[in-house]
Amino acid sequence: MAHLEHVNITVADPKKTAAMLSDLFGWHTRWEGSVLDGLGYTVHVGSDDSYIAVYSGMDPEQTVPKADESYQTRGGLNHLGVVVDDLDVVEAKVKAMGFATHSHANYEPGQRFYFHDADGIEFEVVSYA
Repeated sequence: MAHLEHVNITVADPKKTAAMLSDLFGWHTRWEGSVLDGLGYTVHVGSDDSYIAVYSGMDPEQTVPKADESYQTRGGLNHLGVVVDDLDVVEAKVKAMGFATHSHANYEPGQRFYFHDADGIEFEVVSYA
């Protein structure tokens, strides 16, 4: 059976985003370094089986789409879903980082909430416990 190995997202500060994801989800940095002949920098953060490649080019003026526009853009990223054991613990961490949570839902097979990070990327955090 196939499984998803990674996704690659563009952020303002790959090291900062990787640190946030590590803190929230207990992930580790698998690799980091210069990419695209020195035109960008990437940090691979996740588990031993899968990861998120957080990338930034050298252009500090990269545009950040409005969060509510992603669902109207073909090929746009709507959100990233992450399964956790304890939803309340992760939500407390998210709020302590200054992010607002929203769209709480409890439907089969689990509970969930969403938040947008500093780059406007939406994360769905779900627990099946």
